[in-house]
Amino acid sequence: MVSVQSLSINFGQRDLFTNLSFFIGEKDRIGLIGKNGAGKSTLMKIIAGRIGATSGQVLIPKEKTIGYLPQEMEHEEEASIIDEASRAFEEINILEEHITSLTEQLSERSDYESEGYNSLIQRLSEANDRMAILGGGNMEQQVQKVLQGLGFTAEDMNRQMKEFSGGWKMRVELAKLLLMQPNVLLLDEPTNHLDIESIEWLESFLKNYSGAIILISHDRVFLDTITNRTVEITGQKVHDIKAPYSKYMEWRAEDMERQEQAYKNQQKYIEDTQRNIDKFRAKKNKAAFAQSLIKKLDKMERLEIDTFENAQINFTFPSAPRSGKVVVKTDDLAKSFDKPVFKDVNLSIARQEKVAFVGKNGAGKTTLTRIILGEERAQGEMSLGHNVDIGYYAQNQSEQLDPSKTVFEVLDDEATGEIRTQLRALLGAFLFSGEDIDKKVSVLSGGEKARLALCKLLLHPYNLLILDEPTNHLDMRSKEMLKRALQQYDGTLIVVSHDRDFLSGLTELVYEVTPTGLKQYIGDIQEFLKEKRASSIAAYEADVQKQAVAKEEKSSNKRSYEERKEFERQKRKLTNAVGKSERSIEELESELAQLQEEISQLDYSNQEAADKVLNRFQERKKLLDETVEAWEQFTLELEELLESE
Repeated sequence: MVSVQSLSINFGQRDLFTNLSFFIGEKDRIGLIGKNGAGKSTLMKIIAGRIGATSGQVLIPKEKTIGYLPQEMEHEEEASIIDEASRAFEEINILEEHITSLTEQLSERSDYESEGYNSLIQRLSEANDRMAILGGGNMEQQVQKVLQGLGFTAEDMNRQMKEFSGGWKMRVELAKLLLMQPNVLLLDEPTNHLDIESIEWLESFLKNYSGAIILISHDRVFLDTITNRTVEITGQKVHDIKAPYSKYMEWRAEDMERQEQAYKNQQKYIEDTQRNIDKFRAKKNKAAFAQSLIKKLDKMERLEIDTFENAQINFTFPSAPRSGKVVVKTDDLAKSFDKPVFKDVNLSIARQEKVAFVGKNGAGKTTLTRIILGEERAQGEMSLGHNVDIGYYAQNQSEQLDPSKTVFEVLDDEATGEIRTQLRALLGAFLFSGEDIDKKVSVLSGGEKARLALCKLLLHPYNLLILDEPTNHLDMRSKEMLKRALQQYDGTLIVVSHDRDFLSGLTELVYEVTPTGLKQYIGDIQEFLKEKRASSIAAYEADVQKQAVAKEEKSSNKRSYEERKEFERQKRKLTNAVGKSERSIEELESELAQLQEEISQLDYSNQEAADKVLNRFQERKKLLDETVEAWEQFTLELEELLESE
């Protein structure tokens, strides 16, 4: 569908990537990965047509649409939430006019066998198909469904955009994109600012999405749930493997071992050959042999090992001074701004407990942590235990760093005592080394600022850490190291996060912050999610039970002999059709996997050969889609037949 061909981009003397090529199929689910600064977001902008490449091209069929969710965007501040989201249907309005025009043209013609008439029929059919995908008949219902799935309430629909924070505005932009249903969906960190429930809703939506998806994310669970193919950008080449992130990383580690072994073997061969050359080149009767070895070495393609970003922060928190047995206690805590945030919050956190605060955005998680810190006032009572010393990491902690200071100065200005002698080693553990420590904060990336803000927490031995969304802007390896350090931390921990992979195995209690108080879940985030799903489907299970009883009663009525005979015949026919389709799908997927491998290694200098492979891939992909569609229809008919039994 979309072909990325020999893309290169450079900024001044720096090559971001060179000669990058890969193919995007109609229903591909691609996780785009690479080290920070590899050019992932830049590549998305090129595919979306926002910026141009230094060389190369992106080939997009004229009828295909591209939807792009950047990390930063602009909005109509005076518009209501529902009106802003409804701008997604501009394509539907254009389609309606197009369909009306085509219908009028057809009604005025009588040359039913002509090529022109058939062309109009084809264009009308394509327009109606696109309209069916976009769901033109129930636009308002679709808008509300998507907005509510992303966390907005019915009361929010008519509020103006300017009343909401940047995170909520991003959700509106995401809603617009999902409602547009482009053929290719480009999502750059879509889970930023989403709570756990909204992330799970988005996962469910994307799993059933009709088009292709390219996704940049530092959320391992999200990547593994959505994607079935991983494309890694490195300076030298693209690694393109049909596997989600975790499986890809296993393959990548094995591939690095293979490369290193092959490199060692080649180096040994070169050394042995050079030794023979040195040994024989001075001997008259062996000179020709030595020359042949020299030519052989000259012609040899020297192996290089891919760069693989394996640097990671490596630290432990200082040992926590002993605090009182009860660290935080609240009684009937309540908080209101313009409207109530929460009430009846009763909480008791013991020494060395590790707890997570979760809940919908706006439920008051950050507000509750600020009350514990003494930065917000509230009704009710809140007290800290004996000798409690709090270290705090805020959502916007990295933005509060002084941009005029250097990395080293940020720590040097706050460090006291013996730790001052260890600042360079401490910064090195957070991947700031050499000239990096003299960089101004103003030029650091979001991830670098987040690492520096976390590094500040190690300057003092706190016995209560409160971390509010600490994984924002951290790459996956940095998140893993932070999680490991927190697991080893011997103080008390309160963490606010929507990152399921980060929370899993980290905390022993989960508190859900709701408008009517706290709900406690014993265990980590997985236990919380399990119980939440169970409570939300209780009504559904009761309905299933009723349907089962009704089905039993219906099946008790005996069919006539002829009905039973016809039933069995249809059952055999559909069962065979389903089995045949499944075998065809398996064969086609295997063939496509081989073609995908060929595509990843295509030499686009031979355009004719490249086009042949790409066309073959498109043909087989189209056949696979048709076969899957037929399999779904056969399966549906078989299920309906069995239900009627």
